[in-house]
Amino acid sequence: MDKPWKISRGPIAATELDVEKANAINMLLIRPVGVLPAKSGDPIRPFAVGLFNEFRPLLKPDAGVTTLRRATAAYVHCRRYYFASAQPDSMRYGLDGEPVEPLSPEDRLVAQKRFLSLKQITGKADAPEQAAPVPAPLLSKSEQIRAALLGKRNAVS
Repeated sequence: MDKPWKISRGPIAATELDVEKANAINMLLIRPVGVLPAKSGDPIRPFAVGLFNEFRPLLKPDAGVTTLRRATAAYVHCRRYYFASAQPDSMRYGLDGEPVEPLSPEDRLVAQKRFLSLKQITGKADAPEQAAPVPAPLLSKSEQIRAALLGKRNAVS
């Protein structure tokens, strides 16, 4: 996994959860920004480098920078964002949602590794849990002795 992917999956569509995360960011701003998906199915657009600094002047007066940082981190550190960033034809987008520059091969490779790591973690979480072994019933002292003696008798015969 030392080379970025060469086959593109095309635009990566946002899910309802992605839109909820985008709305959490937009709720903190004085106006919605075009780089975020507005509805399920809209493409996930990787942010231009330094885009967070463009969000800050749009912050509502009653909203904190830390809250904006956390909401933005929740959006950009999810599996689908990394998947969109790892595509061979992925671009970085500005505040208005217009492409600014292609992602570098290094950035795409980092996104690819993080995507695969998150996919593996969630795959393990989605796997059904194995049934825990049922503990042996508690036996009285006399039952334990009887079981031990019967076990020896069965082993001899």
